[in-house]
Amino acid sequence: MNIEEAREACISMKGAIETFPFGDDTLVFKVMDKMFAYMGLESRDGEIWLNVKCDPEKAIDLRERYNGIRPGYHSNKKYWNTIVIESDVPDSLIHELIQHSVDEVIKKLPKVKQIEYHNMKNI
Repeated sequence: MNIEEAREACISMKGAIETFPFGDDTLVFKVMDKMFAYMGLESRDGEIWLNVKCDPEKAIDLRERYNGIRPGYHSNKKYWNTIVIESDVPDSLIHELIQHSVDEVIKKLPKVKQIEYHNMKNI
């Protein structure tokens, strides 16, 4: 997966929007006005990375299994993982983790917002 494919995977999530609240070099993806992923547009130490929310137990397991999954850069390391998008992490898993991140965000919303999200048409 490359940077554009990672962006496309994020923006393809139901209700996703992209913003630049932290400056021109960090792309942030949100659903229901809540951040589910962010990505640096320039390499960091020669790597392009994508940060996604993750269940804490799953996050630990993934970090132990893949060199390309690390504690979240500039985020709460309990709930966020950094994925090096050109690494040993399969593209299919990156897609799965992006969806998992959206799911983690949605399940923390008030019930009325969860229902609103689930009733939203996928555009």
